[in-house]
Amino acid sequence: MSYHFIDKVELDGVRFYNAVIDEFLKQGIRPILNLHHFDLPVELYEKYGGWESKHVVDLFTIFAKRCFELFGDRVKDWVTFNEPMVVVEGEYLYEFHYPKLVDGKKACQVLYNLNLASAKAIEVFHASDCAKLGGRIGIVLNLTPAYPRSDAPEDVAAAKFAEDYKNNSFLDPAVHGTFTENLVKVLAEDGVLWESTPEELEIIKNHTVDFLGINYYQPFRAKARETPFDASCGWLPEKHFESYEMPGRRMNPYRGWEIYPKAIYDIAINVRDHLGNIPWYISENGMGVEGEEKYRNADGFIEDDYRIDFIKEHLEWLHKGIAEGSNCFGYHLWTPIDCWSWLNAYKNRYGFIALDLKTQEKTIKKSGYWIRDVIANHGF
Repeated sequence: MSYHFIDKVELDGVRFYNAVIDEFLKQGIRPILNLHHFDLPVELYEKYGGWESKHVVDLFTIFAKRCFELFGDRVKDWVTFNEPMVVVEGEYLYEFHYPKLVDGKKACQVLYNLNLASAKAIEVFHASDCAKLGGRIGIVLNLTPAYPRSDAPEDVAAAKFAEDYKNNSFLDPAVHGTFTENLVKVLAEDGVLWESTPEELEIIKNHTVDFLGINYYQPFRAKARETPFDASCGWLPEKHFESYEMPGRRMNPYRGWEIYPKAIYDIAINVRDHLGNIPWYISENGMGVEGEEKYRNADGFIEDDYRIDFIKEHLEWLHKGIAEGSNCFGYHLWTPIDCWSWLNAYKNRYGFIALDLKTQEKTIKKSGYWIRDVIANHGF
């Protein structure tokens, strides 16, 4: 579908998604349909400034309504956005997604507008036939739990702001309908707080999610700033913290990400204790590895024991969180089949199933057989 023309539905797109949904249902798979994953039409950036514009928020609401009407008879689980913080960071802070700007004030406005767009889509959904038939809607957030370097008050304060900006800026509006008080205070003092209206804030307050999807890959370790903040590029959240490389940390060298499975337990307990124990699931977790062909054995499948170990450790910590009362209903690996990335195409492979780009042949990795047995045995 294409939602830059509100009076037109792209029929080829509708046919494609109908076929995918119908095949899922035929195979006994319950789809969770996501409305936005870094794919706003370029025309909306060029014409209106993309997510800087509240007109685009309104267009997204119309798009969402059309999707509910077209697919809501079969799709019961929906999410408004996948990883909206990546839109904020990639497009307006760190230059890794189009339009590649460095503008902290615009970043904060986009953060607000994405929260508003999500709430307005939820408002439309809850009035739809799909909701009346038991459908539900949530949001998928990429969380990087922030840990302080030490118990020193300045390190704790640095990690607190990092947590508020990176995680709570979407978690709190989605679940509680309000923005984190400390975040609003700091952004206002820094002169970068978003523009809002009482009517918009009321929409955010009254239209919260039914469930959460949480993507977890790595933690964020913060310390108090030890060097003066360089304000030559304007405001950045790093004004209030610096990243900290913990000695002895485990790393995935292919992604440059720390491996810290316990954070998935910390997320589970945070949902239980601070987010009303809302239903949630791990919507992404996984290990990307470059050059996996070197691990292919004589029988023709990739022996990815490193992926099995990664998943096992995360599932053990997730199970502990569930055993202690966290309301988690699922775990999705990123990804079942090696997939394309926005930034590096097929460089890093994540799947249970390997994909040969030349022949399109798919072969199950050792981890694929392992997860099959885990599912069959309800554990390991």
